[in-house]
Amino acid sequence: MRQIPVDTSGAIAMVAKSPQVKVRDRRTGEIATDIETGAKLMTVDVMFAANGEVEILSITVPEPGISGELSMGTPVALTGLIARPWENDFNGQKRHGIAFRAVAVTSLADVAARPEAA
Repeated sequence: MRQIPVDTSGAIAMVAKSPQVKVRDRRTGEIATDIETGAKLMTVDVMFAANGEVEILSITVPEPGISGELSMGTPVALTGLIARPWENDFNGQKRHGIAFRAVAVTSLADVAARPEAA
């Protein structure tokens, strides 16, 4: 499946909703895991501002890739962010969208709070 790298260098990203466990099957409560590592997957909603526009992106990230306190409003760095188009049929209706995944979501609050060296 096609993966499109997302350039985050000119963007501002902040946590909109704290990390939540990603559920693979809501009927059974099965937790989603990374196919390659077996790590539990989490979803972090992030306010992504770039090019004069703001969107809320729901980003999937392996649990070990979440670092720092990620509460609402925390500025974050998004490492290895990709966009992946998807399409499926559900009850006879075609649905499509873009899924976002990152290697890591890292709090920048500690960096911003550090005093500047004189």
